[in-house]
Parts: sequence; C-alpha cells; structure tokens
Amino acid sequence: MRRVLVRSSIALTIGLAVLAASFSSAEAQSAAKGASGLPLPRFVSLKSKKVNLRVGPGTAYAVSWMYLKSGLPVEIIQEYDNWRRIRDADGTEGWVNHSLLSGERTAIAAPWMRGKGEAIFVNMRRDPQPSGTVIAKVEPGVVLKVGECNGEWCHADADGTDGWVAQTEVWGAYPGEAFK
Repeated sequence: MRRVLVRSSIALTIGLAVLAASFSSAEAQSAAKGASGLPLPRFVSLKSKKVNLRVGPGTAYAVSWMYLKSGLPVEIIQEYDNWRRIRDADGTEGWVNHSLLSGERTAIAAPWMRGKGEAIFVNMRRDPQPSGTVIAKVEPGVVLKVGECNGEWCHADADGTDGWVAQTEVWGAYPGEAFK
C-alpha cells in the first residue's frame, strides 16, 4: 500500500510541476504582448516627418524631443492606451501616439559606428552570404528600408540600391529574427 501512495505522491508532484510550467509558459507569452495584442518589444518606423517624443503617455506631458524625419526605425517597448513607449537607436526613450508609427520595417546601418572613422562601412551584397558580391558600401547611420530578414541577413533598399546586409550590422531587426 505504501508504494502506491509514494508513486501517487510522485505522480501528483510531477503533474503539479508540469501544470506550473505550462502556466508560467502561458504567462510569459501573454507578458510578451502589449495591450494591442502585438508582441513587445517590436520594431516599427516613424510615419510622420514631425513626431513629438513625450515624457509620458498623453498630450498633457512635456515634449522632450522632436523627430524630424519619417521612416526612422524605433522599438516599441511598452503600450498604454493609444500611446507607445519607444526607444531609438541612440537609446533615447519616450512616448508617442500610435497614429504616428508605421508597421513598415526600416533599419539603421551600424549606428554604433557613426563617427568612428571614414573607412568604416556596412557591405550590401548581391546574395545573403559573406562571400556575396559587394554591390554597395553603406555609411553608418544610413536608414534602410527592410523588406525581409532571414535571421542572418536582411534584404534592404538604400536610396534605390537593394541587396543584403548582415543582420548583425543593422539596428532595426533582432538577432535571429526572421520576417517577410
């Protein structure tokens, strides 16, 4: 009789552990989604030429910065009602209204390399591989329109030239992220 109780106790413990793990997994998945139902964090771009970055989620909050170029990639890190807390490539954070953001993906070529010297470029290649022919050299800080990423390479357009850039050399796609 004792063996049955021990086995039942072990089965109950294992069952509770599996249940707790599945609850934690479901909880983690829901924690990775914002109020909009979309994943957090995620990359988007600025839709308008003038976008006020505010210190809080509403027009009553002070403007801390103004972006003056549409198409810049930003990362949404939090959502509140119709407001999105964003982070830019320089690490600046603040709130913008969701209507000023676009789902169009863009990226910045190696923003961490800006001002490091004249001979530093991001290679744009004909094929998504290190041995692919270099078709353009992109300066750090240039904004690219991104059509897709395969987890290692992103197909992008820079001023009418399209090709592949290493995903590790752009800000606007997560390491290993794949999308079309």
